[in-house]
Amino acid sequence: MPKAHQHLHFEAAMRSATALELAEEAGLALRLTRSYDDFGDFLGALGTLWELLARPGVIERVMDEVAVDEARDGVVFVELGVMEGFLVRSCGSVDAALDRLTAAAAAATRRHGVEIGIMPTIDRTGPTETGLEVARAAVAYADRGVTALGLASEERGHPAERFAEAFRVAREGGVPAAPHAGELVGPESIRDSLTWLRPRRILHGIRALEDAALVGELVDGGVCLDVCPTSNVILSVVPDMSGHPLPALLAAGVRCTINADDPTLFGPGVAAEYGVARTALGLSDAVLADCARTSVEFSAASAPVKAAAHAGIDAWLNGPAT
Repeated sequence: MPKAHQHLHFEAAMRSATALELAEEAGLALRLTRSYDDFGDFLGALGTLWELLARPGVIERVMDEVAVDEARDGVVFVELGVMEGFLVRSCGSVDAALDRLTAAAAAATRRHGVEIGIMPTIDRTGPTETGLEVARAAVAYADRGVTALGLASEERGHPAERFAEAFRVAREGGVPAAPHAGELVGPESIRDSLTWLRPRRILHGIRALEDAALVGELVDGGVCLDVCPTSNVILSVVPDMSGHPLPALLAAGVRCTINADDPTLFGPGVAAEYGVARTALGLSDAVLADCARTSVEFSAASAPVKAAAHAGIDAWLNGPAT
């Protein structure tokens, strides 16, 4: 089924085999355990992947492999989040990294047909001045493949309000906000992002279900949640898949997409996540198709790609069962 993939971190989108090969070449220990002691342990594993990607030629190789894998999963547009720390570490500056990433994305699109957007992502634990630097770079590259400005890392003790100015700069420069919120912190984190960053999409956001009024605001405001079921279980945001909030959020009228987040570290790609939503969460094919339509609608895909994807979703839903 055609779909857009709206919540995928480039640093953890590489194939497991590629990651292990590169780690062996670099003499680095890499754990692909699908189990982490806490969020800090997960960030440590992500840091090892940063080191691998910073090696010569690896960004281009991984970008090409991501495009192949996403195409295989029915993805027509993928937005790749890239943390500010990796941007500097990989290429020496945010601008130099975006130059290389957008060029690699454009080349992979030409080869494999999957449209690729780049979402530079501010580290919410870092200085506001660095956030402004990332926002200005995002605006400068908005006509070269940057499609959103993200905000990620440790939510606890690091409110989105600190970066209101950075997101104002991005918004006025035509770059929309897509912050992480409502993962490690509850509804107050989502409200903080809605108030100060004015996003149409929130990455995760599942803890909105703890506040009925907030759920109503998301519905009325047409805000989309880019949800990652397996990630939420592995990082203990929810205790198990049977208690995942996605079905209840959809039933309440919240627009949601289904995503893989960090498949190198969590396992499933986006097509497998749709399978999880069908088998473990009990979502019908009609609901899955609605999630796919939402993903395409809220994506930065070109108009022809959106039109073809919507037609493909209808054909998938109305065709013979597979």
